[in-house]
Amino acid sequence: MPIVKAYAAADSKSNIAPLSIERRELGSHDVQVEIMYCGVCHSDIHTARNEWGGTVYPVVPGHEIVGKVKGVGSAVTKFKVGQTVGVGVMVDSCRVCPNCKNNYEQYCKEGMTGTYNALERNGSGKRTMGGYSAEIVTDENYVLNIKEQENLAGVAPLLCAGITTYSPLKFADVKKGTRVAVVGLGGLGHMAVKFAVAFGAEVTVISTSPSKVAEANKLGAHHFILAKDADSLKPYDSSFDVVLDAISADHDYTQYLNLLGLEGKLLVVGLPEHNPKVLPFALIKNRRSIIGSMIGSIKETQEMLDFCHEHKIYAEIEKIPMGSINEAYERMIKGDIKYRFVIDMSTL
Repeated sequence: MPIVKAYAAADSKSNIAPLSIERRELGSHDVQVEIMYCGVCHSDIHTARNEWGGTVYPVVPGHEIVGKVKGVGSAVTKFKVGQTVGVGVMVDSCRVCPNCKNNYEQYCKEGMTGTYNALERNGSGKRTMGGYSAEIVTDENYVLNIKEQENLAGVAPLLCAGITTYSPLKFADVKKGTRVAVVGLGGLGHMAVKFAVAFGAEVTVISTSPSKVAEANKLGAHHFILAKDADSLKPYDSSFDVVLDAISADHDYTQYLNLLGLEGKLLVVGLPEHNPKVLPFALIKNRRSIIGSMIGSIKETQEMLDFCHEHKIYAEIEKIPMGSINEAYERMIKGDIKYRFVIDMSTL
């Protein structure tokens, strides 16, 4: 088994620290990727600190991976050595359920295999280890082609933050003239604004922070609403076709449902710690719906990457060395990042 350098959490209270890990031998359909950049997702923190439960230690986080192909298995047809590729949130699924067969692997009936903290499907009994490492070995069907060559660090967060917002906006048929509000201008929200603008929508950012006005304008938003309290949103009742909710803090869905017009859609991508409140009367008015969405399929993620390359869409990032990961976690918790940290893995 190849031994590679990595950074891992040893338990829920420990810092992320160096650890040597085993990667599996290259199978016939495997791709060996030398990791160049890895984005830092809030899910990394939740998992490292066992805030969602179920973390098996040691855990190597990281599921926004960009790198170069270092080796390919004997039966690999999609990739070649030296090619720039990406690995996102999942590295396998059952492949035989109706969802997998219809390009919805993220909704695999058995549950997709996450890039980290998931049980491998090869019978080894081992857990997947993520992108805070020098290399990763992944089945070719879960590897993505990256055409971009200039801004690879800005591409890395597209593998999670990008597809997490692209997929629901596409599902909601956001297009020219669609009235879209984005609530929560962070790692997810800033990508939602970029995509909605690129799709031709009329985009409004809703935030509790006056400082976000200039940021929203820079990202291409057409309007800004300062939501200092619930009453400040009332003038905008029934004003939007789509509201994308990227808030991860505890909050009430009702005030955002009220913003939706006839058959409006509340797209939920933020993950609050506690169950949000929903007032049924706000839901039945205008025949509104609440729609959850989890990343995207491999096919849709590839579509998104190609779209971003064509339209020059990247995440707004701050590049950090591997040794600064614990400081980055604390800054993320404080909201001190615009908008995504990306680890330069050459510093490993």
